[in-house]
Amino acid sequence: MKERYEELIKIINEADYNYHTLDNPTITDQEYDKYLRELFEIEISHPELIRDDSPTVRVGGKVLDKFNKVHHSIPMLSLSNVFNESEIISFDNRIKKEGINPNYVCELKIDGLSVSLHYEKGKFVFAATRGDGVIGEDITENVRTIKTVPLTLSKPIDIEVRGEIYMSKTVFNELNKKRKENGLDLFQNPRNAAAGSIRQLDSKIAASRKLECWIYHLPNPEDYGISTHYEALEFMKKLGFRTNPNNRLVYSINELLSFIAEKSKARPNLPYEIDGIVIKLNNISDQKKMGFTAKYPKWATAYKFPATEVLTKLIDIVFTVGRTGQITPNAILEPVIVQGSTIRRATLNNEDYVKSKNLKVGDIVSIRKAADVIPEVVRALPERRNGTEKDFVMIKNCPICNSCLIKKEGQVDYYCMNPACDARKIEGLIHFCSRKAMNIEGLGDRIIEDFYNMHFINNYVDIYKLGEHRKELVELEGFGDKSIDNILNAIDNSKKNSLERFIFAIGIPFVGEKTAKILAKRYKTMTNFMSASFEDLKEIYDIGEKIAKSIIDYFLVDFHKNQVLKLIEIGVNEHSLLMNSVENKFFSNKTFVITGTLSKSRDEIRQTIELLGGKVTDSVSKKTNVVVVGENPGSKYEKALKLGIEIWDDEKVNEMLNN
Repeated sequence: MKERYEELIKIINEADYNYHTLDNPTITDQEYDKYLRELFEIEISHPELIRDDSPTVRVGGKVLDKFNKVHHSIPMLSLSNVFNESEIISFDNRIKKEGINPNYVCELKIDGLSVSLHYEKGKFVFAATRGDGVIGEDITENVRTIKTVPLTLSKPIDIEVRGEIYMSKTVFNELNKKRKENGLDLFQNPRNAAAGSIRQLDSKIAASRKLECWIYHLPNPEDYGISTHYEALEFMKKLGFRTNPNNRLVYSINELLSFIAEKSKARPNLPYEIDGIVIKLNNISDQKKMGFTAKYPKWATAYKFPATEVLTKLIDIVFTVGRTGQITPNAILEPVIVQGSTIRRATLNNEDYVKSKNLKVGDIVSIRKAADVIPEVVRALPERRNGTEKDFVMIKNCPICNSCLIKKEGQVDYYCMNPACDARKIEGLIHFCSRKAMNIEGLGDRIIEDFYNMHFINNYVDIYKLGEHRKELVELEGFGDKSIDNILNAIDNSKKNSLERFIFAIGIPFVGEKTAKILAKRYKTMTNFMSASFEDLKEIYDIGEKIAKSIIDYFLVDFHKNQVLKLIEIGVNEHSLLMNSVENKFFSNKTFVITGTLSKSRDEIRQTIELLGGKVTDSVSKKTNVVVVGENPGSKYEKALKLGIEIWDDEKVNEMLNN
């Protein structure tokens, strides 16, 4: 732990120096936030490790000697970050726990450079950067060139205000176009361009960059008889400062979340870059009550828009064995937040995929969520390599049973062909019980693996005989009569599932959830399906020769066929319920997405929608007709708002389904 702690301090200090002093960031904001969060977590759990020079006790880096140093009489603190709806709600709850009935001012988080402006008797006297929060840099002459910074106020008062210097998208594009024509390096983004411009020694260069400034903070509002932040914004506006017209006073958490959704949708059309929404407690006395940490005000936070593509480190590549024996390489990653959730691993699909991405263990890699759901490695960053990375080597033997792997003709995947491989059998059982298959609640991955190792469950049929081991089960740690009853009831209820779940559950290679529904509608019963010929199967739309051959090969294995027959004999429903579906004009030929927590399970809603002629998918797109939204819906809800898709809440979907 100490070694990791020291490593984090080194990474963050180097990043601070490159970012604040050299204007040459070497890691992204997302990477910086991730490392800083990890450092905070270590210091909370291991306070004995805390060093005086930890980045958590300061804000930024060293100051360049080429500008005069300026001492901030009131420190310029940065803001804490939140990354999803649940963290925003937690922020709101922390304030309410202090007995405060909050209203908030929501502001666009401009992606630029923080600045402090000072006036004496209404005249502009000097400007300073934030620097390390206590000591900044004097950038007065360059700020004088910014036309949106008033040189004379409407009242002859002494005042300090704070804001953000930025470069518009149009100016940024024009600047890079000229630099390209002159053979100069291009700026990476408007934020870097603004920071580079404001630190020019020649103020003529800064003037040519057409920088702009929004003012958003008055450090000492009570000195002017002001009791709320919103009043402070209005006060500064009347003095002649430029405040953002998008600022909004909200009175509830729902209004706050609606503002975020609205501005997320509007973000691409803004003339400047924003990377989030700033949330500030409005009442100044409430702000005082909440106070500060060493680094952040407790009364404000910044919601960061989800990164569609983020960077992290590829720590290792490990191999797993699937239910069909397929070997899959998996990326083990330094934990990173992608679109509001923490990602620690991602599938690498197969050997060809890894080689095509030129991945090495130790690489910095780009990660995103495919269809906003599944984590995937997009690319490696070879320019970030330091020589310690290791080449990827495909294994030749099964990591579980050590049998030789086979690469089937015409396929890119390797397979463990040993039918007795424990990993294959366990994965098959896990799949059978999974939510989209037989949906046996209580039989999760760990429990199935334990029951397999204890020889309670060795195959599908054993699942339905689990009650025979009741006496041994209730004696296990963590199990009691009630929990065992719940599992056995869930097993018994799974017998009532429709045929498509049964077909999907038995794990025929290449037969997924969608294909299982096609087959269930076509053959009506499992008995009919098992008797289908190759010629008949391959003629079905969306089936074809590959899947048809896989089905025939599956049932040629006596063990597979006998297992299915025994399941039917035990009482597992072999009939399709889809054949009784009645299409409904509100659902037929429409595409639905379900997100968040609802009063009914997602599977129950999904199944009913499909029975009524609708289609349920996992990701929101322009082709989506309706998004069903429950509590804590996440990014799918925001995307639906952005695309203007019809939204049904819990009450609405229940009303439609019941009707």
